[in-house]
Amino acid sequence: MRNTTRYPVHGANPLWQMYKTVSFWKVMKSFAVIQLARYTPFLSWKNWMYRTFLRMEVGEHSAIALMVMMDTMFPELIKIGRNCVIGYNTTILAHEYLVDEYRLGEVRIGDNVLIGANTTILPGVTIGDGAIVAAGTVVHKNVAPGAFVGGNPMQVIREGTTKEEIE
Repeated sequence: MRNTTRYPVHGANPLWQMYKTVSFWKVMKSFAVIQLARYTPFLSWKNWMYRTFLRMEVGEHSAIALMVMMDTMFPELIKIGRNCVIGYNTTILAHEYLVDEYRLGEVRIGDNVLIGANTTILPGVTIGDGAIVAAGTVVHKNVAPGAFVGGNPMQVIREGTTKEEIE
């Protein structure tokens, strides 16, 4: 299941109280960096911007495609391993606001992971090394290493396998 921390709120819903949760200036800086990175055609520059300005962990040789939307409020909770491919227009969230609470959770993407286009990754999810996430999937729970998952709701298409089992 997802590993999130819950924070109850009283009165108006958490979006109305957003800047009690996170600094306005942090959100503005994150938004500007993420928008620049979404259109940057050079993967090394994009990864450098994420690491330098947003304190995200992005592994060597990871490719984050055009239009990927990182969490604007808590990007530092996103960890991406080495040699990953994150497909076009994917959204990675580290927070979610509900009616009477908000939740924060670290997103961990292992090494050698392939995430298809238009995927949504919810907070508190871990995607294991070597996993494949089909395009358009809503990742609402952990994905085992080597597994192939897809759909909405996400389903396991193939259980995790190791390189030795494939060869």
